[in-house]
Amino acid sequence: MNPDGPQSAGVPPDDERSMGELVLDVSERVSILIREEIELAKTEVREKVSKLVQGSVVGIAAGVFALMGLAMLMHGIAWLLNDLFFSDHVWIGFMIEAVFWFAVAGIAGLIAFRAVRAGAPPTPDLAIEEARRTKETLEAGTR
Repeated sequence: MNPDGPQSAGVPPDDERSMGELVLDVSERVSILIREEIELAKTEVREKVSKLVQGSVVGIAAGVFALMGLAMLMHGIAWLLNDLFFSDHVWIGFMIEAVFWFAVAGIAGLIAFRAVRAGAPPTPDLAIEEARRTKETLEAGTR
């Protein structure tokens, strides 16, 4: 064990290295740090996009199944309206339901538009925060 602290094999201590060697060492370390930050950002975005895609696919499948069930239910309600109120004109029951569902679709579309517009893109929040902390540390070290 070295009492002066750990040292790499073949690398002289800092007080024996030239300014050029020190600058080269700092440059290499900053380059490695930047590459690792970029890789962290890529990984974070990849994970977020993967979760978004998975959730979207399952949501779409659930929507299709719900739509099929809703079509059957609405068909039955249209016939019920016809039997209760308009025994001679079947189309009136279907028309009432169509107007209702177009209104619901319009409201849902407006809500979806607002949610998408307000939603944040999948940004690498952890990588950005890490880069901000690194910058603050480097700035504090140069003062």
